[in-house]
Amino acid sequence: MLEAGTPAPGFSLARSDGERFTEADLQGRRTVLVFYPFAFSPVCTDQLQLYEPLTRELAEEGNALYGVSCDSTWAQRAFREKLGVSSEQLSDFEPKGAACRAFGVLHEGGFAQRALVVTGPDGVISWSYEAASPGELPALDVLRSGLR
Repeated sequence: MLEAGTPAPGFSLARSDGERFTEADLQGRRTVLVFYPFAFSPVCTDQLQLYEPLTRELAEEGNALYGVSCDSTWAQRAFREKLGVSSEQLSDFEPKGAACRAFGVLHEGGFAQRALVVTGPDGVISWSYEAASPGELPALDVLRSGLR
């Protein structure tokens, strides 16, 4: 996993509208990337709902939180709507896992490891965290401490 002080790697993720989200989209604001294994899985559901208040706080400050998984944009859109969360979901479906691999969080099973990455307005990673297992839910306090 990439550590603090490392520039974000080159990557490309799909937005639900078909547009691309790349390292250039990290510029100019603080960004949190929440890598999660599977849409609709219990821990991922809990995680995105747990982080929803922080998503809104970050947006009020001009910053952003995004969910990232290897699921298709269709699955992510349905997941977001079902949960009623505001965080945009970014798909690493095609080529599958390429962005996760670039950040060092592609699980050997071919899905995103549960990880958190915070970048500063300069696109440099300011903090990162990888859960011990995909089933571990990083508490909101863990993410808040990484933002400090």
